Amino acid sequence: MGSISEKAEKLLHNQLEVWQLAQTNYRNLSTVRSKEFDFGNFKVRVQFNPGRIQSSAAKVDAKSISERKCFLCPANLPKEQEGIDIDNKYQILVNPFPIFPEHFTIPAYDHTDQLILDRYEDMLTLSQLLDRYSLFYNGPKCGASAPDHMHFQAGIKGFMPIEHDVENVGKRELVQLEDLTVYALDNYLRNSFLICSQDKDKSVRFFSELYHALEIRAGEPEPMMNIIAWYGNGMFHTVVLPREQHRPACFFACGGDNILISPASVDLGGVFITPQEKDFEKITAKDIENILKEVCVSDVKFETIIESLMIR
Repeated sequence: MGSISEKAEKLLHNQLEVWQLAQTNYRNLSTVRSKEFDFGNFKVRVQFNPGRIQSSAAKVDAKSISERKCFLCPANLPKEQEGIDIDNKYQILVNPFPIFPEHFTIPAYDHTDQLILDRYEDMLTLSQLLDRYSLFYNGPKCGASAPDHMHFQAGIKGFMPIEHDVENVGKRELVQLEDLTVYALDNYLRNSFLICSQDKDKSVRFFSELYHALEIRAGEPEPMMNIIAWYGNGMFHTVVLPREQHRPACFFACGGDNILISPASVDLGGVFITPQEKDFEKITAKDIENILKEVCVSDVKFETIIESLMIR
């Protein structure tokens, strides 16, 4: 029958044969422009991808969400869209507005809110099943365009620089146990945690500790965060990126100061998505640095989180 990764690859091929929207948008990836900025021991790629305007500019306030049909609920999917069932809990769907040359959305069947605490184990399980791909989670105010419906996304491995960066950037070991190592990535413009383990249960237990060490703001359902996970060589890898803000100041700025960018996991993974050509042309390394510093937690807050973890 083939692995889930093989089935996903076949699903994409079949959908591109019959679904005009997906076919057009995947074909348009060949015209996407990109450029790189070098930050020493890592690089950030900027991509001009006009097909992502719908996601980058998505209205995710409660009123806007209540006034539209959920586009991830099975009853509202396009008639051409087919999926791969995962244990009657999730289905793998081709994302018709791709960033990756192979890009999937993995929604839960049930219409439940985008919340990670009780779903992180599922994320690791899916990363193991889809071992050709990296999984990512955008929190409800961290880039998710459907915060009302639980879902992950997956993209082909090797596309996001972060998968390689974690091997090269300076990192501080926080936890070293049998089958579990946790690092702080604090020299990377985006303060974050790297969890490495051969034991899924140990990763889940540590993630729960980290989750409870993060701030949940008044009126918010969970701590702000993005998560990128992948499985390889018998090891689960997870990067947890705590967030400070949903969108940077430049998103709301007027005139020449405006840059339409709404950072989510892929951006924090090292590929900045600019759906407008003007922004692609003018964005600078300093802009990237400022955006990451605005949306990710500060050095002071990061150390506070680490201290809380260490005394638990």
